This record gives sequence, structure tokens and C-alpha cells, in this order.
Amino acid sequence: MRGASVSDTSGITRRSGLRALAFGFTGAQATALIILVAAIILGPAVLYPVFLMKVLCFALFASAFNLLPGYVGLLSFGHAAYFGMGSYLAAWTAKYWGIDAEIAILIGGAAAGALGLVFGWLAIRRQGIYFAMITLALAEMVYFFCTEASFTGGEDGIQQVPRARLLGMFSMQADMSLYWLVAFVFLVGFLLIHRIIHSPFGLVLQAIRENEPRAVSLGYRVDQYKLLAFVLSAALAGIAGATKSQVFGIATLTDVHSSMSGEVVLITLIGGIGTVFGPAVGALLFGALETYLAPFGDWVTVTQGAIFVACVLAFRRGLIGELAARLRLSL
Repeated sequence: MRGASVSDTSGITRRSGLRALAFGFTGAQATALIILVAAIILGPAVLYPVFLMKVLCFALFASAFNLLPGYVGLLSFGHAAYFGMGSYLAAWTAKYWGIDAEIAILIGGAAAGALGLVFGWLAIRRQGIYFAMITLALAEMVYFFCTEASFTGGEDGIQQVPRARLLGMFSMQADMSLYWLVAFVFLVGFLLIHRIIHSPFGLVLQAIRENEPRAVSLGYRVDQYKLLAFVLSAALAGIAGATKSQVFGIATLTDVHSSMSGEVVLITLIGGIGTVFGPAVGALLFGALETYLAPFGDWVTVTQGAIFVACVLAFRRGLIGELAARLRLSL
């Protein structure tokens, strides 16, 4: 028995060592991370920086959204509320207070997190389709609030938002200067989400997703875990929206519209729900389709829809989900 215990322990130790390369990344995930970082560094040499910044903003947005359905089992149809409010608050404070870029982004994330705390407290009392419908209804309330509130500019939105300076010293007027800030925000948010997923807290969230009654029987305060996950997801979505407003210099009703909630669901589905790198791949594909199908005019939506349906039918677990399943890896 003692020999078996030692063998089991050494096996666990070896597996733990493999999983603890950096921030809990496995070998395959570490390789994927290197590819991702290399793509971010080399991307501006091939593609337009503004396009890449948009992709990074939506990749962070989708990664934040993925935290709920992928690891808690809660499907939200109202994440546009947090993305949009983060965008509005960052744009308004940058334009009228003249604050630095990093503070504007943090304010957007904090506002979205506070909104997520209130909405999450109301929504987590229900499950399944009822949870999804509550999040959608609350997001619609935010949308109609933004159409009437004076600080949002109504249908005109907040326009001509200046690109704020970073740390009060570095100008963000040049696209490449802002690109490195957006890339930094994305990587920090991405690593934070990965760390959350692979922490003891994240393991409890996955236990709740798999069998909530059993998690309750083990003594976990399930509602508190779900609420904290909801707030983290909302805050990171707000940071993504705040960063987007810095890139394009505008915050409009499109950011809080229900179509934005639908887009982030599609992005995550295409990349792979419950995968670490799936949302980033989904955001790149979605951004490419939106940009390069623009010449089709009114047919762009139909073409996008057909491509998305084909992707969902052919890749039930998403692009990265299917790849990970075939290679028997965790991505």
C-alpha cells in the first residue's frame, strides 16, 4: 500500500509540474500562448492596426463572457449592458474630465462591475432559460436608459472622444502607440481570466456547472460564487468596452444594443465555449468576416449568417473545441 501511495503521489507531482509551467498553462496552452503573443507582436506588419485593436477588444469581451457559460453554466443574453456602460463611462470621463487613458478604462470596468453586482444579484436566483431571459430584460432596461439619459448623447452617442494620454506622459494619438496599450490590456485580462479558471475558485465554479446540488451539499455557498463570477465577467466586459471607446473615439447605442449581446454569443460559439483560446479565435474570424464581407452591402448579414450556421453545424464544440478534442489537448 505504501508503494502504491508513493507511486500515486509521484504521478500527481509530475502532472502538477506539467500544469504549472506559467499561470497554470499546460504545455499545449503555453505553446498556444506563445503563438498568440507572436501574432499580436507581428500582426501590425500584416494587418491594419485599427482592425487588430477591434479584434483584441472583442476577444477580451468574448473571453469575459465565456467565463459564465463556459465555466459556470450560466448563459447571459445581456452582456452588451456591461460592454456598453464601460464604453460610455470611459468615453464621457475621457472627453469631459480629460483623464488619462488607463484611468478611463478602469472607470469603465468599475462601472460595469458595479452594474454587474446589481444585475447578477437579481439574475442568479434563477437558472437556465429564466436566467438568460432575466439578463436580456435587464440589458434592455439599460438600452432604453441610454436612449434617454443626457450624458450618453441619446442616438448621437458620445462622439469625438480624444485619445487620452497614458500615465499623463505618453501620447496615444498614433495608432501604433494605442495598439500596444490595447494589446497590453487584452493580455492582462486574458491571463487574469485564465488564472481565475485554473484557481481553486475556478474549480468550484466548474463543480457548480457540473452538479450544483452536490456543490451545495459539500458546503459551498453557490450563490456567492456565481455572483462573484458574474461581477468579474461584467467588469472585464466593461474594460473591453472602455478600451474600444478609446480606439474609435465614440460610444453609441450600438454598444448596449441586444445585437451586441448576440454577437458575443456567436463569437464564443464559433471559437468554442469553455475553451481558453476559443474566444480570441472567434473574435478574429468574426472581425475578418465583418470587414472583408462589407463589399456585399445588404447581403453581408445573410452571408455572415450562412457562414455562422455552417460553422456551428460542422464544429459543434467550436473551432478550438474541435481541435482540442481531436488532438486530445486542453486549449
